[in-house]
Amino acid sequence: MKKYYFLIMLFFFSTSIFAQEESKDYSEATHLIEVWFDAQIDYDNLPGITASIVSDQELIWAGAYGMANIDENIKAEVKTLCSICSISKLFTSVAIMELYDEGKLRLDDKINDVLPWYDLEQQYSDSGPITIRSLLSHSSGLPRENTFSHWSGPNYSFPNKAQIQAKLSTQKTLYPSSTYYQYSNLAFTLLGYVVEEVSGESFEDYIEKNILSQLELQNTSPTMPVSLHGTDLAVGYSVLSRNGTRKKMNSFQANGVAAAAGFSSNVEDLAKFASWQFRLRDSKLTEILKPSSLKNMHNVHWTDPNWGATRGLGFGVWKGSDGNKWVGHDGYCPGYQTVLQLNLKNKLAYSVMINANGVDLNKYVNGMHTLINKVKPFKKDATKEKNLEQYIGYYEWDMSNESYVSPWQGNLAIIELPTDSPSNSMRIFKHIDGDNFRSIRDDGSLGEALEFERNNKGEIYRYKLFNNWLYVKVER
Repeated sequence: MKKYYFLIMLFFFSTSIFAQEESKDYSEATHLIEVWFDAQIDYDNLPGITASIVSDQELIWAGAYGMANIDENIKAEVKTLCSICSISKLFTSVAIMELYDEGKLRLDDKINDVLPWYDLEQQYSDSGPITIRSLLSHSSGLPRENTFSHWSGPNYSFPNKAQIQAKLSTQKTLYPSSTYYQYSNLAFTLLGYVVEEVSGESFEDYIEKNILSQLELQNTSPTMPVSLHGTDLAVGYSVLSRNGTRKKMNSFQANGVAAAAGFSSNVEDLAKFASWQFRLRDSKLTEILKPSSLKNMHNVHWTDPNWGATRGLGFGVWKGSDGNKWVGHDGYCPGYQTVLQLNLKNKLAYSVMINANGVDLNKYVNGMHTLINKVKPFKKDATKEKNLEQYIGYYEWDMSNESYVSPWQGNLAIIELPTDSPSNSMRIFKHIDGDNFRSIRDDGSLGEALEFERNNKGEIYRYKLFNNWLYVKVER
């Protein structure tokens, strides 16, 4: 019996040790992400940027940089609200699939059977039916927009439901249904009306009661809280002009287009929304949706003939550069750009919000992901870490942009700023002796020498690469 007890204790002890060894510490990666964002907001001339990273059910990092309102000197915070524009479509899709789970509609229901007043002209006699599925996957053949010029500034006057409904008969299909991928805000506008028709509730009430309150997304709304514009809701700014400035954009309300582009949120709530999806995919219990329904949404339901687009039910679905399946959506509205992307295999999710237009959001997601993906299980050595701390900081050289030196899993990492890819610009150096290091190549062999020099106070003040004193340490 004692021997049996000993074996049990040995098993749990070894399991505990293995778990500790396999656990990942993301603090060094998130620190470099913070340094990168802090630099890029200046180099990309952004007013403000917020971001979050989720690992399954854990928010492992969230950050905010720059200004939510330049005129009033209000800084961006993690809780700062932005328009999430077309990410709204994900919430609309969840609402449709909840009604589907309840048996109140089918994915292959025809739109004109669900919306009796639907009268948009089908100009192709050989077209198949426009279904709920084809609307969700942007393969319906409907035009991108309704007849109103609501994307035209400076006031961005979005029509209401009655106006859109009254003009629907003046529009025609662009293609036969299920022929091409054609992104359509009109399709999702109609899906919002389907939610109302089938549920008997207003779209906003249904979303609030059945999704947002259930997930405790207290900072997400199917409308824009215009009364908070300039305080809790960030002011939006235009694309960067040739003279390097951005103009302030007017606030807007999506009105009848809310299901396609009307929601507001922050990166903390989008992180919760991502965690719910990871949780539900691993569950056997219904939480708003059946697990099988969410997985179905994450599967490809439409592939364009040229393979240029693959769409799920509401979600974009694609194979990432890491070879894994990704799902998500981005948003682009007057003064705001947002993105939410989920790596389903690794259960990592990334959200970015910028209160400006004309920005490449994918580089921010890719930059975060590649740094996080570099983290390996590693047992820290407190003594070694303390010795490396003295080298941390920003360094400048007149013939190049700045660099940042930081600890990285027992070594030193140097990244160049600005950069579209902090992971690609990162070089790792191993300590040799004194203030001397050698670069570590991908195959583990050692490369060029890195030497730090101290001033007469014994403080590190510059470093040498390629036999030249290139970079001088500076304060930030």
